[in-house]
Formats: sequence, C-alpha cells, structure tokens
Amino acid sequence: MPRPPGPLDSWNVCGVFGVWAPGEDVAKLTYFGLYALQHRGQESAGISVSNGRQILVYKDMGLVSQVFDETTLNSFQGHLAVGHCRYSTTGASTWQNAQPTFRPTAHGSIALGHNGNLINTAELATLVRDLPSDEDELDIHARELEASTNDTSLVTALLAHHPDQSLEARAMELLPQVRGAFCFVFMNEDTLYAARDPEGIRPLVLGRLDRGWVVASESAALATIGASVVREVEPGELIVINESGLRSHKFAEPQRKGCVFEYVYLARPDASIAGRSVHEARVEMGRQLAREFPVEADLVIPVPESGTPAASGYALESGIPFGQGFVKNAYVGRTFIQPSQTLRQLGIRLKLNALEHMIRGKRIVVVDDSIVRGNTQRAQIRMLREAGALEVHVRISSPPVKWPCFYGIDFATRAELIANGIDVDEIASSVGADSLGYISLDGMIEATGQPQHSLCTACFTGDYPIELPDASLLGKHLLEATLSSQVQGEALPVFNNP
Repeated sequence: MPRPPGPLDSWNVCGVFGVWAPGEDVAKLTYFGLYALQHRGQESAGISVSNGRQILVYKDMGLVSQVFDETTLNSFQGHLAVGHCRYSTTGASTWQNAQPTFRPTAHGSIALGHNGNLINTAELATLVRDLPSDEDELDIHARELEASTNDTSLVTALLAHHPDQSLEARAMELLPQVRGAFCFVFMNEDTLYAARDPEGIRPLVLGRLDRGWVVASESAALATIGASVVREVEPGELIVINESGLRSHKFAEPQRKGCVFEYVYLARPDASIAGRSVHEARVEMGRQLAREFPVEADLVIPVPESGTPAASGYALESGIPFGQGFVKNAYVGRTFIQPSQTLRQLGIRLKLNALEHMIRGKRIVVVDDSIVRGNTQRAQIRMLREAGALEVHVRISSPPVKWPCFYGIDFATRAELIANGIDVDEIASSVGADSLGYISLDGMIEATGQPQHSLCTACFTGDYPIELPDASLLGKHLLEATLSSQVQGEALPVFNNP
C-alpha cells in the first residue's frame, strides 16, 4: 500500500525507475518498481517502453495502480523502459506535466523522468527558445495539446536537439549546464541513461537483474523486483546502458550534499542511502530525542507511519513503554472529495483516530517527524485530549523547519512555517502540547551516520549548497507565468492516453 500522507503531505518528491532487460517483461517490472516508489509521488504516473524501433508512452493522473491495468501493461512489448511517479515541484499538477516527458525527432525519440528540482529553469528556457526551429522533429500528427510547463520538459527539449552528435555526447555537453537537484532517467529507442546532479541531493541507485540492469530512486524498488543493489549512481555521473554493456562518464566533480530529509521522512524505512539504513537512522533519531528531551510519561506513541521508527527509539532509550495510540485508515491517499463545511464541523477524521483505551488517564509522548504549519499536530493533540490523555508531550525527530526547499520538495512558504517568528514554547502553546522538543541539528546529523559537510540541511539552516538565483527566477509556477506554448513546442506522442 502507498503510505498515506502524514504531516508532510506536501513534502513528497518524485520517484524514477528505469530498466534495460532484453527478454524480460520490462513494463511490469517498471510498474512494480513504481509501486514501491509510490510514497514519493501520488499525483500522476507514467511508463515509456521501447521495442527498439519506437517508444510508446502511457501516463495519467492518479496512483500507479489507478493509471495502469493488465491490458495496458500487456500492450507494452520491449526491452527497455522508464517509469515515473510525480509530486509536482515545478509546473502545475496537470496531465501535460505528467512524466516521462517525450520528444520525437528525426534522430530518434527521447523519454525522460526527473526527480528533483532545477534552479536555473529560466536560463534553460532561454536555451530552448534559442534552439533552431523544430524542423528536424518528426511530424507525428499529434493533436494540439497544451505545452508542458515544467523544468523536465526543457531538459528533454535540449537533449533532443543533437543533429550532429550522439545523445550520449549531447548529454555530456548539456548536463554541466543544468543546476539544481536532478536524478534523470531517460531513454531513446535502444539505450537507457541515468544521471545524478553533482551534489547528489536526491538518491539514485543502480541494480542488476540476471538479464539486465535497473536504476531507481531507492534500493527498496530494486528489492521489490528481485534486483540486487550494485551501488549508488555517483554525484556528477552519467550511466549509459545498452547492448554494448554499461558505460560510466563523469560530467562534473562530485560535491556531495545529500538531502537529510530523505533520512527523516522522504525515503522508505527499508531503503539504504549512502550506506546507512534509513530505518536505523530514524530509530537513532528517536534515541537522541529521548536523551535531549526526557520526560516522565506512561506511553510513547508514534504518528503513523513516519513517526514509528523514531518513537520506538525514544521508547527504547527512555524505558517508557511503546504503544499504538492512533489508528490509521490504510486506504487514505490523496483526498479528492473534500468534506463540506458541515462535515468539517462534525470533525470528520479520514486519516487518524485515537485509541481511547490506550490513551485515557495516561501521560503521552507523541513522536512525529516534523512540524510545518502546526495544523496537523493541533488536530492530533485535540484528539488525544478528547480521548482522555492527562498530558501530551510532543517530540519531533527533525529541527524546526524554517526555510523553503528549492531542490525538489514542495511545501509552505517561509511566512507559513510555524517555526518562523515564535519560539519552541510558543509553538507548544499554539498546538496545545504540554511540552515540545525538537531534535538538535547535530543530533539529527549524527543519526544519519553522514558527515555534516556531505548533507543538505537548508530547510533547517537556510544554508543552500547550490547558489540560488534571484527570487523572481524561482517558483513552482515560473513557466506558467513566463513561457508560451511556442517555447515548448510539440512534445507529446499520439500514443499517450488523453
């Protein structure tokens, strides 16, 4: 089951998957790989498959299991596939912005999936605008469709323009010009490519099948399809896989700055990043919380699911019993049907309910991964009070979130973040907690097992490892505001489902 959104519903990032495996059912391998990555994005899903002569793309809004069925997957025949599940960080949540993006040209088509967020989107848009006319693009008689408005489509357009060189050479020329967080998995008719930004902000791993190769955002996706982990794709590395084997190129010097929030929340607990088990890191964060913010209490409970490992660590270190205080509705993903005002006033609770017999008469420690606006915690604490909790002590396994992310996480503006402008005691009062403790920055970093200089902590510190352009050149809807469809050109194949 996909993980229902927790307090950081809007912190999700995308999932990418690619497979080169002649003789295997690559469409279904990609489907199951995306299913394992569904927690990284629930807005849309897509798969592109090549049979060596043409690339077919199928994508739609919704969860992986909603977009694809047996009939659709059986229609994909080929040896090479790329898949993507999206949470939008640049460009609106529309079908036109679903991925993989596609570009048909006279030199061969390209399909591309992207996890991350670029910070020089305006600069890339200018490069696209300055390209020669699209006369070399194939006339596939596609219907007139609204152009996509995301940074990924710009990279796809720039990669597609390589009339006098191979796609491999074009990628080596273009990738050093792309700035920000990116894990690209892309393909033409016969070759799979994977590239990771020099900072390695988002994870990307390489795996091996008996008859092929796989790349995926997280190692858990490799385990799901029975592939063995070979290694991470290195920061600044381009991997090329085809019938000639696997080749590796370094397009930039690595300056590792992996996103620390992958350890806190984003990645699956069964993933491993930079050699560190995510689950072990989260348990250690809970232990550290107990050392930094002890309290006399009767029960430690997690906010499921993301708070569970840290809550278990807090209980182990403190000696306070661990238990379940909330019941989660396992079938709540993205909520399309909004309750009416009357239903809201009745206190409709779709995601969590309190276990009253566990809560009543007890002093409770609630462990969660973060506080963004505070609305979620306020509702949870009210629920626990109504269930009879004597005291509610909140412990958070990340420091206060004070700064926006420009590297692939879409969340509140700085003005909306509750930790800006008020101190911890005031936040505790605002959400209704008897006490509140955030793990220290040093404690969180130590739990990851990574040196501080190799992690991005910008959302906590405001220290951005990749220099940002002027604020006017940033923003989720930058391209909607500044680009016309003429800049993007035609980029969607007739094989896509409308």
